[in-house]
Amino acid sequence: MEPDRQPDSIEDVEGEVQEELEEPPLYRVLLHNDDYTTMQFVVEVLMAVFNKSMEEATRIMLNVHERGVGICGIYPFEIAETKVDTVDTLARENGFPLKCSMERES
Repeated sequence: MEPDRQPDSIEDVEGEVQEELEEPPLYRVLLHNDDYTTMQFVVEVLMAVFNKSMEEATRIMLNVHERGVGICGIYPFEIAETKVDTVDTLARENGFPLKCSMERES
């Protein structure tokens, strides 16, 4: 819309707003298997950081254990980044080398 021109109707304004809005990209948060972090600690992290139930946390933990990596959740960038940092902090505080990363959804 031209700066001098007033919208003819509310539909004109809504149409312009719709065109400007775009969903933010999403990121997968991943846990990576290692030979030292206990399965129990991984389950506790999944429940505490990712709000997973015991059953879902156990399923994800087994996926990480068997496949080498597992998806904890899909979030906007800032939330994903915070969750990765939280997992890293918890792991270090508890003496585990648990690795958590994020990758953009395609």
